[in-house]
Amino acid sequence: MDEEGENILLEDNYYQLLNVSKTASTEEINSAYRRFSRMFHPDKHSTDPTKQKWAEQIFNKVKKAYEVLSDSHKRAIYDTLGKRGLEVDGWEVIFRTRTPKEIREEYERLKREREERRLQQSANPRGTITLSVNATDMFMKYYDEYEILEDATIFPNIELSGMTIQQSIDVPVTLRNTMTLTGNISTQNGIGTGSVNASNRYLNSERGWTEVETGIGDGPLLGFKVFRTLSRLMFLNCGTVLHFTARGVAPSLASTMAMQLDAHSVGYLTYRAGGQGGSSMSSIYVRDSEKYHTYTALQIGNPHSFFSFNVMRKLPQHDLKLRLSMKLGTFGAIAEYGAEKKVSQNSSVSAAVMVGVPSGVLLKLKWTCSTQTIVMPVHLCEEVLPSPVFYATVVPLVSWLVFKKLVLDPINRERQEREKQRSMEANFERLQEMQQQARATVELMRETYSRIRSDEEKKKGLVIVRAVYGKLPAGAESHEVGAEEAGDGAQPEPTAALPDLIDVTVPLQCLVKDSRLELLDASKSELPGFYDPCVGEDKHLTIYYTFHSNPCCCTVSDRQAVVLPRNNHRIKNRS
Repeated sequence: MDEEGENILLEDNYYQLLNVSKTASTEEINSAYRRFSRMFHPDKHSTDPTKQKWAEQIFNKVKKAYEVLSDSHKRAIYDTLGKRGLEVDGWEVIFRTRTPKEIREEYERLKREREERRLQQSANPRGTITLSVNATDMFMKYYDEYEILEDATIFPNIELSGMTIQQSIDVPVTLRNTMTLTGNISTQNGIGTGSVNASNRYLNSERGWTEVETGIGDGPLLGFKVFRTLSRLMFLNCGTVLHFTARGVAPSLASTMAMQLDAHSVGYLTYRAGGQGGSSMSSIYVRDSEKYHTYTALQIGNPHSFFSFNVMRKLPQHDLKLRLSMKLGTFGAIAEYGAEKKVSQNSSVSAAVMVGVPSGVLLKLKWTCSTQTIVMPVHLCEEVLPSPVFYATVVPLVSWLVFKKLVLDPINRERQEREKQRSMEANFERLQEMQQQARATVELMRETYSRIRSDEEKKKGLVIVRAVYGKLPAGAESHEVGAEEAGDGAQPEPTAALPDLIDVTVPLQCLVKDSRLELLDASKSELPGFYDPCVGEDKHLTIYYTFHSNPCCCTVSDRQAVVLPRNNHRIKNRS
């Protein structure tokens, strides 16, 4: 968690402070404000100077939240920028003559301008290193009947058969012109080649751009590309290259037309002619949804025609992607399966096994860190045999589990503890103030708590017997607090035995209205009378309550919405 995230965590959430949703109407906001003003107005606590002082502070917070949310202009700024947007002087977004929609559009314009200025100062370096490894001796030598035993070695011969290094940087010249410099060095079986390309892309308008490219490698080249948006759902990309070699001029042409078919699908039609790749026509269908990404392609041309299908399963909760693909054509057939795992915010690792005829078995390892990528294809066998397929599948999986257990997990635990400690140190005074304010808030709620609880008991409505908020014990699904420990209005203060747990019976009972309690899908620590007893830890809220004299209980995560009462909360077997 960065410093900015820590500060945002401890900022007041105006919606949660009034316990209203982000789509709440003006009437709902007014009703919530009247309710809390009656509870915290300083005049109600004038007999006790200490209570009056705290009531003044809490009432001012509630009043500030109401002033922002009840004003459409301020609310639009708050929704877009947060509290910081309300404190900035001189920005166009605070003009009172603007509508909320215009305020958001103005902010987006300013954001784009900031991005353009940032782009001018960024080189955006991108690089890829590919290391080709030939490890076929590990498996094929056992099947060589002509091998001379005297020359046999104990260890298999593993060699680096090729290496490619590619690097590129962007140089924004103006807001419309961007130059790109790309270098490539490649060696294969002792033979090396290299090239350097430079291009300039000019943004004609929001609908298209043109690009001029020059380069030198196996002879100079000159290229020209055009991109144009034809309609809201269609675009065209065309490019031609003249490559001057010792054998003469080799022209090539590539053209792609794309159309968005629906919200998740795009179709591509590509034609290529000339160059080293021959001529071909290909049709591609791409579908990207929340859980799956599929890619289907059909190519007809020279030297190869093929059909390919690729499906990827997304598991964002595990930062994992599973991939399966097949390719069938005039060159043979290839099947591939693999996985990609996100290691940190900007880095990921992946492994894939490729089994094909006549290519054999290939293990492809890849590591990506920000814009830099290292790829290592390992050729295990020239034939499709069970043993290389087995080892290519099992060895990366076992290696990842061992590496994760011995290296990544300890590093992540240490980083989380360090961030938690840094967060607590950086916000120590703020946390102490929030704790004191929560305790004072509960004291100010006592009269309202007694009145609401008495009314609910008389009509056998919703009575909060006991509610606790904080960290769950290890392996537990709810806080082990019995209903017999009836809430007596204790202050929300952690005990020595349970330092990560606070009593929130009083605040929750005060939020009950007409035998109904609703909490938003936001952190409960921002509710009046609450605070965060364990910063950086996962927190839960456990509520024991009665409704129509029936005992009920529920436990929810910190950001989960709550609606009481519910039939599925009833305790069927009290023993």
